[in-house]
Amino acid sequence: MNSRGVMVKKRRVGRPTNRRCIQDLPKVTCFRPDGVYPEGLESVLLTVDELETIRLADKECLYHADAAVLMNVSRPTFGRILEAAHKKVAEAIVDGKQLCIQGGVFSSLCDSVPTARPDICVCPGCGHELPHKKGEPCRETSCSQCGVSLKRKGGCISETDT
Repeated sequence: MNSRGVMVKKRRVGRPTNRRCIQDLPKVTCFRPDGVYPEGLESVLLTVDELETIRLADKECLYHADAAVLMNVSRPTFGRILEAAHKKVAEAIVDGKQLCIQGGVFSSLCDSVPTARPDICVCPGCGHELPHKKGEPCRETSCSQCGVSLKRKGGCISETDT
């Protein structure tokens, strides 16, 4: 019971969420419906690992078991992530909401996949640029000028553990 005498349910502390393997981070992180004024626009947040399940299951047409192995999760977990992602996308489309992609619990394979993006980490706060160190994600380095976490220029732009 709380101080007002109302019965309050205690939240169970579950197992920590394991990091999901992501092949590449999204190049576009926000979709807005046409014809809706931005002032009253509601948002739906899709995590990066949810986007990855949509990519693997719907775009790449992989079986759930095969896609789950790629993401380093169980097949039932893959199915739950995919179901949550489908609900969020449907809500954004049907209700005319903005769909933003960010956060989640994942580890990116961006640095292990060769790409054409520059080897530069950039601060989203002040624009300061530093050379990228292979094997060290930009987001784990703070800007020496303003203290904000760096992001990969032209590529890995999302954060983890939000």
